[in-house]
Amino acid sequence: MEPFYFKSFERVIGIACDVPGLYYTMKCLSVYDKAAVEYHLKEGHIADWLDYAGENEISELIRNSKSVDEVIKILEPYVKKYQMKQTKAERKHLSKR
Repeated sequence: MEPFYFKSFERVIGIACDVPGLYYTMKCLSVYDKAAVEYHLKEGHIADWLDYAGENEISELIRNSKSVDEVIKILEPYVKKYQMKQTKAERKHLSKR
């Protein structure tokens, strides 16, 4: 799967490879270049990438969002869910040793 590249005037300013990466990159860029993130939201780039990544539920939730802060709040529970899945998978892997 291709990552999402946050660009500002053709310069890459952030990269996200999954939902947690998107969340943390957006949090960081909301401080340093909020206008670039808002542009990608407004144009539907992030929602389209989420569809491409198979994250259709999240895509639909953020598709009409124009506020970076609103999208960050939407992504928070999904990041926690993702982290819980990772922890369970790591425990299973360790218990097989």
